[in-house]
Amino acid sequence: MTALGLLDGRPLPRTALDHRLAALRNGPRATALPQPGSSEDRQLTRWVAQVLLTEALCEAVAVERRLPVAPDGPARLDGPYAPARLDQQAAVELGSITAAAFEGNPAVRAVYAAVTADVEPSPADIAHYRTMTTRPPAERWHLALPDGELEADPDTLPTALAEALRTAPPGTWVTAGPWTAALLTVTTPPEPPDPAPTLRAAARRAAFVRWLDHARARRLTLVEGLEHPGDPAQPDNHHRH
Repeated sequence: MTALGLLDGRPLPRTALDHRLAALRNGPRATALPQPGSSEDRQLTRWVAQVLLTEALCEAVAVERRLPVAPDGPARLDGPYAPARLDQQAAVELGSITAAAFEGNPAVRAVYAAVTADVEPSPADIAHYRTMTTRPPAERWHLALPDGELEADPDTLPTALAEALRTAPPGTWVTAGPWTAALLTVTTPPEPPDPAPTLRAAARRAAFVRWLDHARARRLTLVEGLEHPGDPAQPDNHHRH
């Protein structure tokens, strides 16, 4: 087998895969890799092949679109040059193959920025997110007690004491049943941050995954032995429990 796969019907040399695997096997994490020749090792080979094919596809797209490709740039996932490190949530949403290609290849990051530049969460999405996640800000009371001071959520205080403190001037000692206290100050947590940046980033990752899946299906042809590791038809895709 001499081809990594086909891009637009053109064979891509397998040498890039051999070099990438050799670098992994001679790298600092070599001891964590599967035994050569094992089923897990063949799955690793397939996984690396898919990363390389994703990189080759995006390199071709970057050339076609005349995108500026540079390894360094501002630390923004939605800017022209995305960071080379993803947080865990972003990596999961992109999938391990796409995340590895994204982190390792500036052309993938440039295509990501171009493909997702116009993706924005809708006002309805933002409103729904706020409805599902925003809670009324909880007050914190700074109380004076006969034997010291206390920070407390008013809902955790005895009801009679809380009601008395609410109606008394600040700093006034009140007694309700066996409890005596003075309410010194009330603090309210700041409003929750604007969810738009978080929703925008998630929407752009989802849009890129859809675009990339379509582009892979249309432009890439896989070869026997280097199928997607998750392909149920290939012999090493099995689960052990």
